[in-house]
Amino acid sequence: MTPRPRKKAKAGYMISAVAELYQLHPQTLRLYERVGLLKPSRSQGNTRLYTDTDLERLEIILNLTRELGVNLAGIEIILNMRDKMAEMQSQMEAFIRFVRTEVTRNFNAPDQRSARNAIVRSMPRHPIRVEKVTGR
Repeated sequence: MTPRPRKKAKAGYMISAVAELYQLHPQTLRLYERVGLLKPSRSQGNTRLYTDTDLERLEIILNLTRELGVNLAGIEIILNMRDKMAEMQSQMEAFIRFVRTEVTRNFNAPDQRSARNAIVRSMPRHPIRVEKVTGR
């Protein structure tokens, strides 16, 4: 039987160090984890390890609670909205890169592009005959 490779936890701070750094009780950090606001990684010994990303998220949580008086349900909504907005931002950036690539490609090679592949087809130009209506 071959041993399974172990997943390595991200290097991080133990709960006691984080609690002391942010002047929190460790139970508060455990509560934040229990309600899903924080998701620290775990060591092989199942010790919570907080990464720099976790600490940034904790700072947002603490700012919302301490400075703005937001409750845990409100924090969850705000953090979910922040995550969705970040995802939308990355999708918009990918879309902008795609559009720029397509515009550059089509601008550099306009003769290769066929009119039948255009998004909006244009009708061939024909002279329009205008007759002058005389007196009634």
